Order: sequence, then structure tokens, then C-alpha cells
Amino acid sequence: MEHLSAEALDDCLRRFLSEDIGRGDVTTEATVPSGTRTRGELVAKSECVVSGLPVARRVFELLDPDLSWEEAVAAGARVSPPTTLAYLSGRARAILTVERVALNLLQRMCGVATATRRFMDAVAGTSCRILDTRKTAPGLRPFDRQAVRDGGGQNHRYDLSEMVLIKDNHRRLAGGVSKAIGAARAAAPPGTPIEVEIESEGELSEALSAGADRILIDNQPPETVARWCAVAREAGRPVFVEASGNMRLDTVRAYALAGVDAVSVGALTHSVAAADVSLELFGA
Repeated sequence: MEHLSAEALDDCLRRFLSEDIGRGDVTTEATVPSGTRTRGELVAKSECVVSGLPVARRVFELLDPDLSWEEAVAAGARVSPPTTLAYLSGRARAILTVERVALNLLQRMCGVATATRRFMDAVAGTSCRILDTRKTAPGLRPFDRQAVRDGGGQNHRYDLSEMVLIKDNHRRLAGGVSKAIGAARAAAPPGTPIEVEIESEGELSEALSAGADRILIDNQPPETVARWCAVAREAGRPVFVEASGNMRLDTVRAYALAGVDAVSVGALTHSVAAADVSLELFGA
């Protein structure tokens, strides 16, 4: 898991479990005899792209280290309902207690991967990449980014330290595009990419003249994006061009055909619909 060591992942999952379990699973402890064993299946009940099975497995293992687990589908596979994603067996109390956390993460990751694949399908045949954004729920970014990769997309910057991204408020407070780029070039660590969000052709020319590495065209129609892409291509040096702003499945292809290198899509993570995945348990 990107940016999470095995130890850090376990710490994160334990926090999630602590939030859900509280002082104990009173229902399971009252109704399921200690020592009971069970087997079961994780079943996709909606069409989805698979992501998150290793995470779900680790959640179960934190309460049952001797859990038996067999994945039936690889990450990135598109499945139709009903499809068994994994088989598991182990201590019934442990499995029931962590079920909700495991499913919450698995359903979300499958949902993110599914949304990403739909956008990838929409731009198929072009060279345009689909990127995620930092519009993630706190604590879930590593999981969301893995799901985007499983869906065929690529990741934008992980955090604020990885890239300079000068947006409208930065430009205003810095005194304009050129001043913002100059200040960033002087202060950022050597080699840090500088991307600039532009809102006019004048700002585009200013950003190119000031040496921006990447151009972000936000909330512009495809026709404008195509014209500005042509200007950027004439800069005499490689410049990465990205489009963003309420991208939808019915509009993203027009932006890809406009000539951008990538489209960033906040909806992949900020309002994703979870896949329908359930845990079905049987006897020992």
C-alpha cells in the first residue's frame, strides 16, 4: 500500500476497528459460542471492478491471525453479480466482529476502482490519462489511490509536499502568475514540479514564459481547452497539460480529444458510490 508500511497499515486498520468495536461486540459475544468456527464467501452483488481484497483480508487477520483466505478474483477484474471474490474460514466471533470494517473498505475501494474504469473506458483510444485528486476523506487516501490504480487510472500528487500547484488564491496573494512561479522556483526544493492553474490565454502565456512545468486548465469548455493546448504545444519545450473541473462521463472524452495529457476527476473519490459486497457465512 503506497505511503503505508505494513506496520502503518495495521495501525490504521486497528484505529478503524477500535472506532467500530468500542467496548466490545455485545451481539456476537452474546449469541455465538466461544470457539465456534465458520466459513464463508465475500460476494459481489453489483457489477464492479475489484479492489481492496488484501486490505479486507488484513482486517480479518488482525482479530484472527490463523484465518484461512483464498482470493478468487484478481485486483482490477471486472465482475458481474453474483461473483465470489474470496473464500475465508476461521473463528466465527472474530469474523463477525470485523465484518463491517472489512466490508466498508472493500466496498469503497471497489466503488472507486469501478468509477475509474468507467472514465478510462470513456477515453479509450486516446493518450489521455485519468488522474485522481486530493479530494479524499481524511484517513482513506492510501486506500482510494490504490483503488484508482486498480481501476486503471493514475495518481496525482499524494500530498502538498510532492508538487507545487499554484491555484487562483495563490496567484492573487502572490501578485500574479509570474511572481508566484518565481517565488515557487526560489523556495521549493530543487526538482519540484511546478504546475499552474490558468483562467485565460494571457495567464497561459505568462505561465509558459515563466517556466511552468505543467498547466492546469480548470472549468473551461473543450473548445477553449483545445485552443490553449495548441498554444502550450508551441512553447518550444515539453509542457504537461491537465484539464479539470466537474468532469463527467459524458464530457470527459471531448477533453481527451482536445489534446490534454490528463484529466483529473475529483468524483472518483469525493462522491463515489460503494459497490455492493456482502459476507455470506455457512457452518464450520
